[in-house]
Amino acid sequence: MTIEATTLVDTVMRSAPETIRVFLDHRFHCVGCPIACFHTVEDACREHRADLAPFLSALRSASAEPRPAPADPW
Repeated sequence: MTIEATTLVDTVMRSAPETIRVFLDHRFHCVGCPIACFHTVEDACREHRADLAPFLSALRSASAEPRPAPADPW
């Protein structure tokens, strides 16, 4: 999934849980917020007075990181 400024915050966090750390590191209170399913990334940046471009870049970088393989149950 490509994260865009128009992507809903909830969609970002559900599709790429590794981006949650980016929200927390930037002091966004989006995790668990009931508005996250209505706010876009751009809306969140505006609400938190953050620059969109660097934040979007950080989200994209975090979501591009390889996810760890599931543990072998045996």
